[in-house]
Amino acid sequence: MPPKNRFAEMLPELTAIRRDFHENPELLFDVHRTAAKVAEFCRAIGCDEVVEGIGRTGVVAVIKGKTDTKGRVIGLRADMDALPIHEQTGVDYASKTPGKMHACGHDGHTTMLMGAAKYLAETRNFDGTAVMIFQPAEEGGGGGREMCADGMMDRWCINEVYGMHNMPGIPVGQFAIRPGAIMASADQIEITVTGKGGHAAKPHECIDTTVVAAHIIVALQTIASRGVDPMKQVVVSVCTVATDSTAHNVIPQVVKMKGTVRTMDFAVQDYVERRVKEIAEGTALALGAKAEVVYQRGYPVTVNTPENTDFAAEVALAVSGKVDTDTAPLMGAEDFSFMLLERPGAYIFLGNGDTAMVHHPAYNFDDNAIPFGSSWYAGMVEARLPAV
Repeated sequence: MPPKNRFAEMLPELTAIRRDFHENPELLFDVHRTAAKVAEFCRAIGCDEVVEGIGRTGVVAVIKGKTDTKGRVIGLRADMDALPIHEQTGVDYASKTPGKMHACGHDGHTTMLMGAAKYLAETRNFDGTAVMIFQPAEEGGGGGREMCADGMMDRWCINEVYGMHNMPGIPVGQFAIRPGAIMASADQIEITVTGKGGHAAKPHECIDTTVVAAHIIVALQTIASRGVDPMKQVVVSVCTVATDSTAHNVIPQVVKMKGTVRTMDFAVQDYVERRVKEIAEGTALALGAKAEVVYQRGYPVTVNTPENTDFAAEVALAVSGKVDTDTAPLMGAEDFSFMLLERPGAYIFLGNGDTAMVHHPAYNFDDNAIPFGSSWYAGMVEARLPAV
């Protein structure tokens, strides 16, 4: 594919940019340095419009093709934020900020989209408009939701939107994608059980909240095992249990539990939300206690539009020659889902090789993946907006 050779030439420059981002990680919406670097770069390469502050700290850069006969607009998205992790890679460009690390490869995603922007600004060999979306706060902050709420899709008249994430375990340069649900929703649950505390030697005078909590935890597992079609994925996990007493001989008055719910289907998500409340409240009532449930919806299911998935796979095949078009869906979540709720599009994985998994302190983005990712981003524009 023609762009690939150009990106190989750009690799030293792009590697330096990526490693600078890696040395200077920023969290959530506090990506001011990163966003400023991105905006400065996009202006320097001749983007037609560069707007900062979308979705609080996001950047949007617009590149117009040589022609625009149909008024079509393609959006390409990369995330910019890091994670609150202490880095353990040992590389000479490791994070300079203790407790912050690009442990998910967003430094690589941003760099690959910057490379694509430079190529597209140089060549402009397409008919329409390309919109580069640099998003903050993917790691739990909902930056994609905020950029959409700022009216990004309508402001730039985006017709289709595409995103990408590196993936350890897939060889560098290879791609993986699937139509339909590719990543799960991520909801949070908090359950507070209130009973009657007292001396552990006199349980008959108490309503033991630890026993009630244990029954709730076990009962919640029937949602997946007995309430949902076995062919549909769902995870209900209680991850923390805390009481209002730390003594070895006190039955606590209150137990608080926190957990997560992951689903791949919007109807299943609705069902699980209802059942978590019914099971917690009903189990507590049966045992003489009270349960209060707070169910907070997080990122929605990431759903690839089938037709756009085919487009993304075709471009990936042209770039690398190797694409898994039926990759297994992941129970992790991704806030690119908010953009896919507003526009058709697709989300694809790019191999990062045999590295530590994302969100691990030893993870590191493989710079050799940059030409492949940049080629795919640019290729999506040229394929979906062919020159006339």
